[in-house]
Amino acid sequence: MREQEHIVKSFEEELEAISTLIAQMGGMAEAQLAAAIDCVTRRDIALAERTVLEDRRIDEMEHDIEDQTVRLIARRQPMALDLREAISAIKISADLERIGDLAKNIAKRSIIVIGDYETPARLMQGLARMGKLAQGQLKAVLDAYAGRNAEEALHVWRSDAEIDEMYNSIFRELLTYMMEDPRTIGACTHLLFIAKNIERIGDHATNVAETVSYLVTGEMLVDERPKSDQTTTTAISALRDTQ
Repeated sequence: MREQEHIVKSFEEELEAISTLIAQMGGMAEAQLAAAIDCVTRRDIALAERTVLEDRRIDEMEHDIEDQTVRLIARRQPMALDLREAISAIKISADLERIGDLAKNIAKRSIIVIGDYETPARLMQGLARMGKLAQGQLKAVLDAYAGRNAEEALHVWRSDAEIDEMYNSIFRELLTYMMEDPRTIGACTHLLFIAKNIERIGDHATNVAETVSYLVTGEMLVDERPKSDQTTTTAISALRDTQ
């Protein structure tokens, strides 16, 4: 009986250790995203260069979490909730790693923008607002994971359309700048990529929300994911207007 209790306790401790690593990785991804947004808005090349280098730590942590989780599954052969905990850890760490990559990409683009272009403050303010919204989503979904809160995860899942709508607005504005003054095309192209990276970070936060909901309830979300990306339609309409 004592041996069985020891095995159960040891297994719970391993799961808890993996959950703690996810929390640490989430904190690193939050910091990486915040730094990336600051690179753009403050035009800080030194910060951008540090942010690019910091991505390696997130990659290493993902490998560590995956390795520990796979070994746990192989040794313990968990069932039901315990298995969902293990699978969710792997899925969430993969999304956090992608968020780190996207933040790194934002920092790389910002180095080019800062070094080669002058950008209107109004555009930078829009990107800053969008970045703050993505940061809020990421924090909320990590809190939902820590608290095993399916309702909060569902709230994040439903709010993804808000980032899409902001991306649509920035996309239209940048497109207008480029049509009115071809000299802005270079800068605006890089800013479009930055905005798209932020929008994709929102998508990965939504992925985490789906995983948290599955972890808690044992059921996949079956509703269609709320999306409001209309940039393709906007671009086609703009091209028609110039013909």
